[in-house]
Amino acid sequence: MVRTAPLLLLTASLSAAPYQCASEPDAAHAIEETPGEAIYKLAEQYRAAGNREAWLGALRFLVQNYPSSRFAEAARLDLAAATADGGP
Repeated sequence: MVRTAPLLLLTASLSAAPYQCASEPDAAHAIEETPGEAIYKLAEQYRAAGNREAWLGALRFLVQNYPSSRFAEAARLDLAAATADGGP
């Protein structure tokens, strides 16, 4: 009986545990920033401060290191627009 008590306790606790479905996290309810989001925000701060070189560098870093980030597409568009405006 002594050896079965932990087993019974484990079984009882697992049967009462809530079931969770696997799903993608909702970005609107995210508590923490993703690396891509943080880098894009940093790039925007550089842009607002007028530091074009740092802005473009942060955008390039984002695209190179986090290409599947949802912010990478915005970074690509910003880079294309910056290139079209004349400059690296």
